[in-house]
Amino acid sequence: MRKFKFPSAYTTLYIIIIISALATWLLPAGSYDTLTYADGQFLVEGSKSATLPGTQATLDSLGLQMELSKFEEGKIKKPVSIPNTYEQVDANPQGFKAILFAPIKGIYDSIDIILLVIIIGGFIGVFQLSGALERGVGFISEKLEGREKWLIIITMTLIALGGTTFGMQEETIAFYPILVPIFIAAGYDLLVPVAAIYIGSCIGLIGATVNPFSTIIASDAAGVSWTLGLYSRLIMMVLTGVVAITYVVRYAERVKADPAKSLLHGLDIKNPFAKKQVTVPGAMTPLTWVLLTLFALSFIVMVYGVAVLGWWLEEMTALFLAAALIIGLLQRTSEAKFVEAFVDGAKDLLGVALIIGIARGITIVMNEGMISGTLLNEASDLVSGTSPLVFLPVLMVVFFVLAFFISSSSGLALVSMPIMGALGNVVGVPSEEIVNAYLFGFGMMQLFTPSGLVLPSLAMVNVPYNVWVKFNLKLLYMLAPLGAIVLILGYLL
Repeated sequence: MRKFKFPSAYTTLYIIIIISALATWLLPAGSYDTLTYADGQFLVEGSKSATLPGTQATLDSLGLQMELSKFEEGKIKKPVSIPNTYEQVDANPQGFKAILFAPIKGIYDSIDIILLVIIIGGFIGVFQLSGALERGVGFISEKLEGREKWLIIITMTLIALGGTTFGMQEETIAFYPILVPIFIAAGYDLLVPVAAIYIGSCIGLIGATVNPFSTIIASDAAGVSWTLGLYSRLIMMVLTGVVAITYVVRYAERVKADPAKSLLHGLDIKNPFAKKQVTVPGAMTPLTWVLLTLFALSFIVMVYGVAVLGWWLEEMTALFLAAALIIGLLQRTSEAKFVEAFVDGAKDLLGVALIIGIARGITIVMNEGMISGTLLNEASDLVSGTSPLVFLPVLMVVFFVLAFFISSSSGLALVSMPIMGALGNVVGVPSEEIVNAYLFGFGMMQLFTPSGLVLPSLAMVNVPYNVWVKFNLKLLYMLAPLGAIVLILGYLL
């Protein structure tokens, strides 16, 4: 077993694609009818395709407790599942061709975030030309000497706040080249920075107070105001944050005191940012301060643009391209050196970009194999007929499992919430608690699901997936009971 080496992220994802394809041969194909809104009318697609009036009465007749205004205002754009319409359909098993094409289709489907990652790589490459990053890392390391744990606490807290407010997760890819050298200089292993950054984003997803991509969409799909259940989500975020931050800090301090206690000890893992480490800070010149300020300002503008201005991947990509050009001009970099640095930086993150696309291929195989609806139907059967005190914790587990296959927060909400919301009415559970069960379960699964951003994040620091799972299982054992308790108390109170 000591000689066993866990396969790379690429191989892991391809294995999951193959398993997903095999599942399309073993599981019955099935789907729910879906509803979309266009030009003042509702379009029903599925076994009973139809065009219906775009009125509130239509929604009520279909058992959808949703407001017509959400469709009219464009807040609900994706197809919504219609309760009690599940039917088995002709099987569409995915064979060798589908397996071969899955990562290619996934790359096409996720080209927006892939391009963002590549441009960020070029941006980092240009910035490194000045040496400002090395000098800045040395300066911060010197100032934090003896207080390194606050770097973990501050990083996780800020990213969690981004996650709970505007769903910060994809954006965290940009932080690894900056923060990893600082964490390593502080004496930690490579697992600590990815834990601080990625688990920080998951804290925000679990306790998503006002996240428009999960909380508000799920609430709209459940027919309830997003303000209901807010206190439970806030409590869950605080509890999750305290537990997760304490967990990461304790591990980090053990590793700092004794590197042999690292989960990466003896695995011969190379630090991809080794060339960016420094032990002695260089001179902090005025130009260095200007470049560092502009560098930090790029990320501040990104957060502001997403949270306030409604930016998304296209705008973020343009921002980092513009920042790279400005930094190049301030350094008076020649055209040849600028292009060389930009391309070299982009190459550093090309592998991460490809992993994102391959991961999307898992969802494509399942959708084209027509088994996503079957999984949802089986999940709804599992929780139906239970008491409210059992229903909510089990529902959280159900959402946890579903999120393994459907890693899109808005996608899972619109597919599952109308179905589970209808079940909640039968059991007598308020819709806001169903939304919370979805958020808690979905957020916890983001710690593990290969179809999400776990593998791209791990690829940034060369941490094996099996080590990551081992590290996070203990955390999950603490968070899951917390989620169940908060859900039950929310129902009782």
